[in-house]
Amino acid sequence: MPLSKKAKTLIQYVVFLAVGILLIWLVSRQVADKKEEILKAFKSADYFWVAISALTAILGHFLRAYRWNYLLEPLGHKAKLVNATGAVFIGYLANYGLPRVGELTRCTIVARYDNIPFEKALGTVITERIVDFFLLLLVFGLTLLFQFSELFGLVNEHIVSPLKSKLHIFIEKPVLGYIAIAVIVAGILGLWMLRKKIGRMLTGKFGSIIKGFGEGLTSVKTSRHKGMFTLLSLGIWTTYLLGIYFCFFAFAETAHLGLKEGLVLLLFGTFGVIFAPSGGLGAYQSILFVVLVFYSVSEVTSFALPWVIWSTQLLVTVLIGCISLIVLPIYNKNKNVAQ
Repeated sequence: MPLSKKAKTLIQYVVFLAVGILLIWLVSRQVADKKEEILKAFKSADYFWVAISALTAILGHFLRAYRWNYLLEPLGHKAKLVNATGAVFIGYLANYGLPRVGELTRCTIVARYDNIPFEKALGTVITERIVDFFLLLLVFGLTLLFQFSELFGLVNEHIVSPLKSKLHIFIEKPVLGYIAIAVIVAGILGLWMLRKKIGRMLTGKFGSIIKGFGEGLTSVKTSRHKGMFTLLSLGIWTTYLLGIYFCFFAFAETAHLGLKEGLVLLLFGTFGVIFAPSGGLGAYQSILFVVLVFYSVSEVTSFALPWVIWSTQLLVTVLIGCISLIVLPIYNKNKNVAQ
């Protein structure tokens, strides 16, 4: 019996979560003999700066909610700011449970409370992800500009060199290379043979959904406020950078690090969040641990700081996400809610 989509999603989540837990264990094992020092580092951290980081995270989510209406407006829709903000926080909260569920949850909320068609809302969220991708490229470009040697050293030590050793197996066993090529060719041929069936799927009800996605995706192009949208987009990612930067001051050993080093942590940390569930649990801490050690920060602080940054984001999301779950139904109680 074939597995349902929910079952596949659950299995994928469990696998990635297991990998995250494994990464946490591997990093923890490296500092197992420094348990007392790590606890002391957590206790002596300056949580004033952690609180500032938390406020910065809240601001970033608010800016994302505020920016959302600039994508919805060209489609003839508008979400109330309270609903949009609550939807953003609830969406991020849902992502800690199951990856990518947050985007669907967020669109469901504004569909219910602001009568915005789900597929159009989802199209705008996909647009956001595309914009975020280009802003991540901007972060990469700035990192190259200000931290080229450090970035090159990190990539060479932890990506290029290990990858070379892995790919060496194709030289020793060329049959594996032939198999890999055959699989890629078979996939391309399969898509070509199914092209007519795929074309038929793009009509009818499914086609209307795709059309809604398309309208959402082109909302930036048709927006009358491209300048404001751009400023808000830059502001969102600036809050991400500042959230890391402010946490540097929580520990004496990282207080000397600046925005340039923050860019590197933002870049690599984002990859950890993208490719691992529950907000990058395990991957985020492991990646930042490696980066901080590379910057000659002690293993104790390199272990503690990523957990402080990640836990701050989690606390903000859980707290305001849960508040939003309570407040939104009350706020919209006497309004015309779509059924």
